[in-house]
Amino acid sequence: MKILVINPGSTSTKLAVYEDLTPVWRESIFHSSRELTKFHHINEQYDYRRNCMLNALLRANIPMAFDAIIARGGLLRPTPGGVYRITELIKHDLWHSPVEHASNLAAWLADEFARQIGCPSFIADPVVTDELRGIARLSGIPELPRQSVFHALNSRAVSRRYAASIKQNYEELDLVVAHLGGGISVSAHHHGRVVDVNNALDGEGPFSPERAGTVPARQLVDLCFSGKYTQKEIQKLLNGKGGLMAHLGTTDVQTIVRWVHAGNKKHKLILEAMVYTIAKQIGAMHVALHGHTDAIILTGGIAHNVYVLSLLREWIEGLARIVVIPGEDEMGALAMNALGALKGELTLQEYRSQ
Repeated sequence: MKILVINPGSTSTKLAVYEDLTPVWRESIFHSSRELTKFHHINEQYDYRRNCMLNALLRANIPMAFDAIIARGGLLRPTPGGVYRITELIKHDLWHSPVEHASNLAAWLADEFARQIGCPSFIADPVVTDELRGIARLSGIPELPRQSVFHALNSRAVSRRYAASIKQNYEELDLVVAHLGGGISVSAHHHGRVVDVNNALDGEGPFSPERAGTVPARQLVDLCFSGKYTQKEIQKLLNGKGGLMAHLGTTDVQTIVRWVHAGNKKHKLILEAMVYTIAKQIGAMHVALHGHTDAIILTGGIAHNVYVLSLLREWIEGLARIVVIPGEDEMGALAMNALGALKGELTLQEYRSQ
């Protein structure tokens, strides 16, 4: 099966062609700030990104002949995970999403190309994947229900990869998956569904290189009304300038580790504090699985860092088997989902606008 994968990001558009699960071509198109400043809304970038993609395929002599095209899922309404055939409703909700992000263009781009060549177009496991249990959704304030926003694509892909490695089905396992990147999400997977997870985008769970995670609520309210910050500045503290960035002025974990090895006590304390919050969240997800966890999977970019993993192991050793699958392969994960859909191994989900 020949599959085209489309993954737009804020400053790049990643493309790949797979034959089954083997990548045969990859390209990352960089979009300069000079080019992007011409556009006032992400939707205005559609024609620009489409032309960039077409030119990249043309330069590489890639014929427009695919068995399927799959795109990164954007900021839709909350929906169960899985593979979705791109519909007009999906496209409508992405075009009118209240949150601007380049991924909202992905389904539009994939569907246009797929219609031209007569093949199916899909998205899979968008970040808004929501399979929370009812009890996990409630908070102590009825107007503030918990929301599921996390690294769904990579978390589910590494779960399936681990299950295959032990010759079991993902749907038979209980797993805790900690995605350790610029944002950190820790999810509880019970028999193929993510029944609980911290909102890794808006401020919940561990703090991370750039996000604040859970913070003291009353103190946050006081800060909001102190006059010191605007609403946008507070939002940036929660996502973008929080976590390691707020404490140490950098999101580069490897650089922080070098400072630790050089004897810097402040860097050591802050890094250990972040790891401590990750460990506590893993413990919480272990409880969400009734204390029965087949494996704890550590993934994402920070999972490459041996020193950070050693700190984390000190806290979670003994809870369950620890499996390290570092990095994230979004392109491969998308190709895997498309292939599964084409072969009938993965059931297509139906998107409903709520």
